[in-house]
This record gives sequence, structure tokens and C-alpha cells, in this order.
Amino acid sequence: MFFLLWSVMSHETPISRTQRKMQVLALQDLGVELVALNEEQLATIELPEALRDAVRETRRITRFEARRRQIQYIGKLMRGVDPEPIRAALDAWRAQSRSHTALLKRTEQWRERLLAEPGALAELLTRYPHADAQRLRVLIRNTLREREAGKPPRSFRALFQALRALLEEKRES
Repeated sequence: MFFLLWSVMSHETPISRTQRKMQVLALQDLGVELVALNEEQLATIELPEALRDAVRETRRITRFEARRRQIQYIGKLMRGVDPEPIRAALDAWRAQSRSHTALLKRTEQWRERLLAEPGALAELLTRYPHADAQRLRVLIRNTLREREAGKPPRSFRALFQALRALLEEKRES
């Protein structure tokens, strides 16, 4: 019986000191991400009150060493919390942010193509048949005139807004 118990216990490898430090640092990093959230985002995450207060307190601290100690304290408090729901919420916000950034890049690429390539409008209208072709033609023409005259980029911005609305509409449907 003793041998059986000993053999079961010997197969469990204890966590090394390095692994423990890495886990603690990962929790501290997660705490730093919590500090970077705005108040609305922080309110949506289920946290113990002590941890929520520590995160809010860290935002007020400006001195480097004091902030470092506070982050260590947050890491200590994080040890008593399941980090997976927090990670899931942060990942969801990152994905949303990446999606928004990708939308802005696609919009900018379309705007540059429309201004540089004559056939780009036809391609855009093929991909997005519900687009207001007349309005886009006017915005492209006005943008090119503004560039030539050195005027403020009013139509340039309006073209971006129209394209972004068009691409957002397509993404949602």
C-alpha cells in the first residue's frame, strides 16, 4: 500500500521555482492589462472588490517604484482569482480592436485606389452593388480637385467616411 501511494506521488512533478515565477509574472502582466482598461470595460469583468480597488489605485500612482509594488500586489491578488474569464474578456476586446483596425486599413486602401486607379470605382461597385455610385464619383472628383488646388481635404475626409460606412454595412450584413 505504501509503495503504491509513493509511486503515485513520485509521478507528480512539483512545479519548479522558475515555473512558479513565470506564473506569477503572467498574472502580473494580466493585472497590468486590467489597469489599462477603461472604467466601463473594468466594470464588465467579475473581480473581487479588493482587486478592483487595487487596479483603480494603480491608475492614480505615478511614481515608478510605487507603481511597480502596486502591480506586484495586484499579481498577488490575482493568484486567488480564476484568470481565464479575464483573459477571455481581454481577448474579445483585442479581437474587436483588430477588426476595427482592419476595417480602417481596408477603407484607406479603397480610398487610395479610387484616387489613383480609374477602374477602381467599377470594381468597388461590383463588390458593393448597393453603393451610391453618384456620390462616390462626386467625392472622388472633388478630392482630386482639392489636391490640385491645395485646398483643405474636406472631400478627402468625406470619401473616407462614405467608404467606411459602406464597408461597415457590408461587414454587418
